[in-house]
Amino acid sequence: MKMSTKLQDHHRNRLAYVYVRQSTIAQVRHHQGSTERQYALKDKATGLGWSVDMIQILDGDLGISGTQSTNRQDFKTLAADVSLGKVGAVLALEASRLARSCLDWQRLLELCALTQTLVIDEDGLYDPADFNDGLLLGIKGTIAQAELHIIRARLQGGKLNKARKGQLRFPLPVGLM
Repeated sequence: MKMSTKLQDHHRNRLAYVYVRQSTIAQVRHHQGSTERQYALKDKATGLGWSVDMIQILDGDLGISGTQSTNRQDFKTLAADVSLGKVGAVLALEASRLARSCLDWQRLLELCALTQTLVIDEDGLYDPADFNDGLLLGIKGTIAQAELHIIRARLQGGKLNKARKGQLRFPLPVGLM
């Protein structure tokens, strides 16, 4: 299905949410290019036909990990508004970065499918209600979760290797005298 046939007027008559997130404060401070690219998704939404007043930026979760939705108020707002049918599209730099938890990711995709909400990232425009798009988004979420496992395993392996050599260094706990 072509992008032009997926994007309908009823999507543009609802809000477009641009979800901006990076996992840590250090990433926000030192990788500003990523944050700028995420804010630029507003231009993508206008290019797809949303008026500026119908685009909302959700950036309150900057510096908060996506592994859980517990502390991410903007993710909760996003999920609630999608479930109420207020949102025509969710834009994110990488769709799978919306949620690193497969549970949160699958819930959001299910809500999007039920309410005819599109998911848009740099790679394309997806309709979660469409079998092939839903399948692709599910795979993207699984890959994102696998990436976290691989990164953790690599970091742990590096620490263990340094410990074996007697080279492991880390700061003392705050308050230790």
